[in-house]
Amino acid sequence: MQLECDVEALFQFIGSRKNNIYQGYRPAHMVKEGYLTTGVHYYYNIEKEDSELKGTITFISPESYPSCLWIGKKIEMYEGSQIIGYATVLQIFNNVLEKK
Repeated sequence: MQLECDVEALFQFIGSRKNNIYQGYRPAHMVKEGYLTTGVHYYYNIEKEDSELKGTITFISPESYPSCLWIGKKIEMYEGSQIIGYATVLQIFNNVLEKK
């Protein structure tokens, strides 16, 4: 079963992670203050040598944190307690997540 993506984002990775990403990568995302959730990444052009990539995120249980995203929101991405980058929201496909 393939899940539908929730948002399109511009990803910016920092540190050692920027050279070690893959389709299906699942970091934690700070979607709202004090709330981390997992999301599955799909990248449009993973072969790109840049530190920024476009792609989509499918979040786990988006109904648990409604109305927390808007176009241009910069979401911190984590591995454990370490920030590994940011996802800037470009489009929102799941209306549950969109702040009106």
